[in-house]
Amino acid sequence: MQVSLLQCQSSRKPPENLAFIAQQLAQLPRAADEPQLVVLPECSLLFGGHEGEQLALSSTEGADSLFAHLAALAKKYHVYLAGGTIPVTSGDGRVYSRSILFDDQGSELGSYDKLHLFDVDVSDNTGAYRESDTFCAGERISVVPTPFGHLGMTVCYDLRFADLFRALRLQGAELIIVPAAFTKVTGAAHWEVLLRARAIETQCYILAAAQWGAHNEGGRQTWGQSMIVDPWGKIVAQLPEGTGWVQAKLDKQLLAKVRQDMPVCQHNRFAAPQLLATPRK
Repeated sequence: MQVSLLQCQSSRKPPENLAFIAQQLAQLPRAADEPQLVVLPECSLLFGGHEGEQLALSSTEGADSLFAHLAALAKKYHVYLAGGTIPVTSGDGRVYSRSILFDDQGSELGSYDKLHLFDVDVSDNTGAYRESDTFCAGERISVVPTPFGHLGMTVCYDLRFADLFRALRLQGAELIIVPAAFTKVTGAAHWEVLLRARAIETQCYILAAAQWGAHNEGGRQTWGQSMIVDPWGKIVAQLPEGTGWVQAKLDKQLLAKVRQDMPVCQHNRFAAPQLLATPRK
């Protein structure tokens, strides 16, 4: 079974972003009738924008909603689609950053709201990032049964929190998606080592689809380097720069062998992680 990650250079203009994704899906290298899992990066349909723009596009209802557009892409191109993230109304004037998984008929299989919000200072042109001004943190983890295996869902900054990945493994995850928009500075320092560490710790395939390049007239720069990492921590495929596809086939026998030969879940003497409630801002 093949997995395909699309590296994007998204903007604040959803129609342009949708057109690029549709163009890439139309050209997706694939074998006829082979099940296909496609993973889009964080903010693939709307990158940046102030609170008003996020709220204006936060409905999951109607034929012109971002949700509907993603569902239509999954159905038209007959792919299982992890649709990056879209804004979804939280009810307190902010939005959730929601990742939605669709089957190849455009039906929703599961979803996940980003748990960890990027409220940090970075030595780049932006300087300070405060996602909590616009976004509301999620309150649950998500592992979804799929033909490709049990799929755990995370988003970008979640990558730094090993407890989340361990919790996903304990709930049965065999592959974990990481749609992301890592900054150029933090990506250069930590992206690869964190992805490989999470794969080794969980003994899962890690599927990390990233934003790359300069966005919105250079106001933001992202790292790129979308990659697929196997359960032994080997980088199977990656795209350091530019836009386009990163592809590989999943080897279930390798996953089973790694877990059998080194049964870290059985050996772990620490209590399972527990998700703490986050007070509303």
